[in-house]
Amino acid sequence: MKIQSGTLYVVATPIGNIDDLSPRAREVLAQVSLVAAEDTRHAGQLLTRLGISARLISLHEHNEAQRSEELLALLKTGSSIALVSDAGTPLISDPGYRLLAAARIAELPVSPIPGCCALIAALSVAGLPTDRFLFEGFLPARRAARLARLGELAGVGPTLVFYESVRRLPETLVDAISVLGKSRPAAVGRELTKLHETIYRGSLADVLDAVRTDPGGERGECTLLIGGSPAPLAPAEDELARIVNLLAAELPAAQAAGLAARITGASRRDAYRLVQERP
Repeated sequence: MKIQSGTLYVVATPIGNIDDLSPRAREVLAQVSLVAAEDTRHAGQLLTRLGISARLISLHEHNEAQRSEELLALLKTGSSIALVSDAGTPLISDPGYRLLAAARIAELPVSPIPGCCALIAALSVAGLPTDRFLFEGFLPARRAARLARLGELAGVGPTLVFYESVRRLPETLVDAISVLGKSRPAAVGRELTKLHETIYRGSLADVLDAVRTDPGGERGECTLLIGGSPAPLAPAEDELARIVNLLAAELPAAQAAGLAARITGASRRDAYRLVQERP
């Protein structure tokens, strides 16, 4: 493969197993003028294992705005650049959007070098519908915000896909059960393509139990998938009351009522009344 001067290559790297790196990706990394990496130490270790010596420059969430200008200037002078993240496909919950947006405005050539992506790998083995899915990235770290976002997604039909830290996974599953119900189908891919790869499948309750009882469940990176809503949520009084009670325990009354009304389709007035009636 011949590298084109002045081109930005978006290169997918392994999410675990180094043998998943494509021959084309290896050629690009070996030939470009520069590799822009989310973490130069991590990328350096990968390149060393591949026997590749390349000039590295950091591009992460804290320096992307400034560094993008430098990289654009290099591209305009004919340098070829490979963009890589710590693992998987760049820009998928990783830095790089600002650089790609700037390259688009500047009408500079960009070429994808496809490969690994944790969300696609997990989706392919989850046993959940794949014809439509919604990738949400990471849910909020704070519980109130996380519950609110799950509530907003409760009636969504496509399969839901999230990234989650292994440390926070159990509490996220607990929150998902409280909002979506324990029987909603789900799956978790942990340490995908690595030595301790584990895939939990079943209901949300089953997955939570499997995560809690797995002696190795405290290690690794996780992708959480939850089956979509089988039908629009009915604004039944008991369902509205359940959601109101859940949200009102974490949010101010007006915010809880408004969100509960959006989730169920009930009136805001009825939702607010139930908030006021809570013991």
